[in-house]
Amino acid sequence: MHVLIIKMSSMGDIINTLPALTDAMQAIPGIRFDWVVEENFVQIPSWHPGVDKVLPVAIRRWRKHWFGSKQHEERVRFKCNLQSRQYDAVIDTQGLVKSAALVTRLARGVKHGQDSSSACEPFASWWYDKCHEINKQQHAVERQRELCAKSLGYEKSPMKGNYAIAAHFLQNIPHDSAPYLVFLHATTRDNKHWPASYWRELISLLQPTKVCIKLLWSSEHEYQRVHWIAEGFDYVEILPQLTLKEVAYVLGGAKAVVSVDTGLSHLAAALDRPNITLYGPTDPKLIGSYGQNQHIIKANKGNMAAIGANEVLAKLKELL
Repeated sequence: MHVLIIKMSSMGDIINTLPALTDAMQAIPGIRFDWVVEENFVQIPSWHPGVDKVLPVAIRRWRKHWFGSKQHEERVRFKCNLQSRQYDAVIDTQGLVKSAALVTRLARGVKHGQDSSSACEPFASWWYDKCHEINKQQHAVERQRELCAKSLGYEKSPMKGNYAIAAHFLQNIPHDSAPYLVFLHATTRDNKHWPASYWRELISLLQPTKVCIKLLWSSEHEYQRVHWIAEGFDYVEILPQLTLKEVAYVLGGAKAVVSVDTGLSHLAAALDRPNITLYGPTDPKLIGSYGQNQHIIKANKGNMAAIGANEVLAKLKELL
């Protein structure tokens, strides 16, 4: 059985879909997957042992110049690649009009997705051959697991979902390296940031432990931020700009991770790293870090400044 998964973005949503594939492999021997994903995230599906082929799509980039000749040629090549195989099932786990109309509609195979009462955008269900009602009041990982189970005809396991990518990284991490922490300070929305001064306070409080702290960045704005956070602390290492695969190796080797609500926090969870995630305006019950050793601190009234450095330190000491 060969199945096409359509989950194009974002990083956290893609990672949260991985356990559904693990379920299907356990329920249906020999099942294999192809996966349509935005070009910036092509590495993630390839880490799962059930994925044969990753089909990159560039809708985010194409829509800036939709009628350009280069973009048209890329869309034609993508369509030919997409339609090169007849699938036993096509599952749109994105649940958006753009995924349904621009990708799912073109794929060859019986098309599955959430019904109009379950999908993020109800009109997406117009393009599916079979629509499934999915309980929206459960974690995103469980929603994806339920959708795949209903689409492929097996019972969803009551056990916690398994991302099945940790072994891809952890087996190559040296065990004799000095212990270190990773602080994931960057996120997309200002109201999800923990104040930079609070990161500095936490770093200062950790000085007696003599543990190294690694900081990541991916843009000029984040680069300036990490330099301010790290200034004056010789046990803080600012890493160079890394690929997503390289970031995964860094996270995989961490003693523990402290993060805000960001895609990399989900990656830390998928790698089974002890992880403290700080939440403000978002609801961790529905989209929080999922997996082993995941700890959540929710800000009072959604205000990230309400989470004190000492509160994070206390939780971190439990992990260390």
